[in-house]
Parts: sequence; structure tokens; C-alpha cells
Amino acid sequence: MLALTKPQAKPFRITTSRPILRPVPPDIASILRALETHADPAFRDTMGPRYGIVTADRVLGVPMAKIHAVAKPLGRDPEFAEALWQTGVYEARMLACMVDDPATVTTERMDRWRADFDNWAVTDTLCFKLWDRTPHAFAMIDRWATLEGEFGRRAAFVLLASCALHRKGADADYLARLPLIHAAATDERNFVKKGVNWALRAIGGRKSPALRTAARDLAATLAASPDRTRRWIGKDALRAFAKADAGD
Repeated sequence: MLALTKPQAKPFRITTSRPILRPVPPDIASILRALETHADPAFRDTMGPRYGIVTADRVLGVPMAKIHAVAKPLGRDPEFAEALWQTGVYEARMLACMVDDPATVTTERMDRWRADFDNWAVTDTLCFKLWDRTPHAFAMIDRWATLEGEFGRRAAFVLLASCALHRKGADADYLARLPLIHAAATDERNFVKKGVNWALRAIGGRKSPALRTAARDLAATLAASPDRTRRWIGKDALRAFAKADAGD
């Protein structure tokens, strides 16, 4: 159990019997206590070998459905999101992704949080649930695509995939970033190559004929490459495109 400070007289509690209201801002200690009530040591022990989340000293072992239950009554609160992030606790950082407000996210905060990444789950959740809704998304994709760190570089391509899945955007926003995918497709690190692959598949899954053609052409080029990682990314994307096209 984590050592907690500054307890409240009326701690934040989770209930499934009726909607939870938030009459006063809960403090961080009460949110950690709420998370701890859902902690499962057996589940925590599987998070490393099963999910690759290895920051075990800062993981409580709370399933995602329970994290969502804690997040639901909190609403959007950027300052509280920052405080949650600063705890360093895995589940609290997942909550921060759900509590922060995309309208107020700054590039400074994106860079600072990205520098703390140490697992794919927080990386992906931030990109998929928050950062793809910010006005800075494409600029940060360009900034992070050449980073050395595995999770920082993954963030660029997961964010690109998330934008392709969630934003309308112009074709030019995605066509201009296919060269980033081509350049990163030799990175054999597991979390990078899968992020690159996801971005390519997401762009190729958009309704635009121009994007579908460009993504399939790039996938074919990668699939024919002598580089093993490029070949895997290209062939996997081509399989996904063929399956999608068969269902149209």
C-alpha cells in the first residue's frame, strides 16, 4: 500500500448504486485511496508478464474498468490532472489522461509528460483519449517522430494513428506524414514498430481514396523491402487493408 498524506474528513468514495456527484474537489490522497480499494495484487502481478507494464513499484493493480469508475465523477480539471500525474502512480497517471482538458493542454505539458513515459499503456491512453483532440497534435507528431526513446517515439505514431481514427482533418495532414512512417519503419523496437504499423493502417483506413491509395502504396513498398522490420510493417498493413477492402 502506498503511504498517503493529507486525509480528508469526507474521503472520496466509489459507489455503483447511484451517480457520484463532486461537491468539493477531492484531494490526491482520497483518489489514491479510491484506487487502492480496487487494487488486486494478483492482477498487478500479471501486468508485467502479460501487458509489459513493469513499473511494479508504482503500480497498484487496478483493472481499467475500475479506473474508469474512479474517473467518471471527476470531470475535466487540468490542475488536478497535473497533480495526479506528479504522483508517478500508474493508475493515477491513467486518470490524468481522462481528467485533463484537451482545450487547455499546452505543448510544454505534452513534452513534459511524454518525457516521463515508461510504458505503452499510459502512452497510448494519452494519445488516444486526450492529445489527438488538442490543436498541437500534428506539430507534436513531427517533433517526436525522430526521438531516440522508445516510448517517446511510439507516442508520435500512436498520436498519428489516433488523429487518423478520430479527427476529420485534411488529406494533406496525413499525406505529409507518410514519409515519417517510411523513415521510422526500420526501428525494430517492439513498441515503435507496432506504433508505426498502427499509424499506417489507420491512415489507410480513412475514407479518402487518395489516402487509401497512398497508404497501400507505402505498405507495398515496405513489404518488398530487404529490411525485416519494414517488411513486417508493410505485410501486416497489407493484410489489414485486404481484410478491410473485402468487407467494403
